[in-house]
Amino acid sequence: MQTVTAAELVRSTELAAHIGKRIRVRGWLQNVRRLGGISFIIVRDGWGTVQAVTEEEADLRPLTENDLQPESVIILEGHLVASTQAPGGVELHAPHIDVITPVTEALPVLISKRQVKASLPNLLEHAVVVNRHPTRRAIFRLASAVMTTFRTFLSQRGFTEIQTPKLVASATESGANVFAVDYFGQQAFLAQSPQFYKQIMVGVFEGVYEVGPVFRAEPHDTARHVNEYVSLDVEFGFIEDHFTVMRLLQELMRAIFDALAASHALELELTAATLPAIPENIPHIHFADAQDLILQRHGIDVRGEPDLSPQDERWLGEWALETFGSDFLFVVGYPMVKRPFYTHPESERPAYSNSFDLLFRGTELVTGGQRLHRHQDYLDALSNAGLSAQPFATYLEAFRYGMPPHGGFAIGLERLLMQLLGMPNLRLTTLFPRDMQRLAP
Repeated sequence: MQTVTAAELVRSTELAAHIGKRIRVRGWLQNVRRLGGISFIIVRDGWGTVQAVTEEEADLRPLTENDLQPESVIILEGHLVASTQAPGGVELHAPHIDVITPVTEALPVLISKRQVKASLPNLLEHAVVVNRHPTRRAIFRLASAVMTTFRTFLSQRGFTEIQTPKLVASATESGANVFAVDYFGQQAFLAQSPQFYKQIMVGVFEGVYEVGPVFRAEPHDTARHVNEYVSLDVEFGFIEDHFTVMRLLQELMRAIFDALAASHALELELTAATLPAIPENIPHIHFADAQDLILQRHGIDVRGEPDLSPQDERWLGEWALETFGSDFLFVVGYPMVKRPFYTHPESERPAYSNSFDLLFRGTELVTGGQRLHRHQDYLDALSNAGLSAQPFATYLEAFRYGMPPHGGFAIGLERLLMQLLGMPNLRLTTLFPRDMQRLAP
């Protein structure tokens, strides 16, 4: 870094390198505390906070003469000195304040304390301000780091990033749970996933990925669902089966958490995150065996059910941690009746599928598997599902002209963060949630 000149602008994360110099920081007034004849001015920039100390009332005049409130935008200039009692071990002396944007009314939610004391509805209603709080900001910086690592990991392995349409002519999963849109007099839908397009693009690039929104018109209101979320999608060809896909996913998850540990210690500390235990090989259990295990351990007979309930997932997560020391567990072989028509069945037991869910601390985080790749298999699958091939004509064209065995998965970004941070509600790790009641902010 270059030598600091007089009153050079410095970020809060760079302070330790400039002790003894006069510098400037810019940001938002977080708090002013008075203890006897000493005043402490806390300024927050985009990375952290800086404390200034003064005994001179005149130094505070730019704040007091207009009764400025927290979140006023200011530039704070002062002499940087080491102080073992100050946050971060440094503070500014002899401060000079320039006001850029004054705020003269109280905030709807107080964000100057260590924790935001607000109900979930109030927090979400005023998210445009509440997300400035260091802990809230840390959540979304971690989200950014996850997306960056996802992209870097796959790009380094020859995958190509794509962006697929979010207005589509047919539903990906089924005709239910989709948002219908009037598209110039035609019926269209908001995409439930990029599934069709990422499969098509395997025929172009072999391996593709996408980071983008998906939309689910599911009319339920739970702590682990919202109606729009960020999906981290992967699809690639020339696989052996779904275990090939699982191996790539395992490597990716390890890369993500290694990157967070290496570069985001502050955000992990602010959010009280506990990084997960990932064994060398994430254990897996077949769906049918998982149901037998639940009966043996908990006396609840869920055999014959086509899916796992949230309680089933929690029990399996506990078992994986006890048995393998793993916060992760693959459940493979879900029944075909609970998987989309493009899912490849098991060769020996066609009622089960070459698919999987990855559970993270007892909650489904990733769904993936092997897809069909032969055109006739698609026609048969659509017929068996009672679906016409006509709405899928452009999708099916890719399979008429040669597609390799392929598969992929999708990670829910907000759910990954919810489980990592131990949050009780997915809305707390969603930037601006969209659910049955909320379209703003």
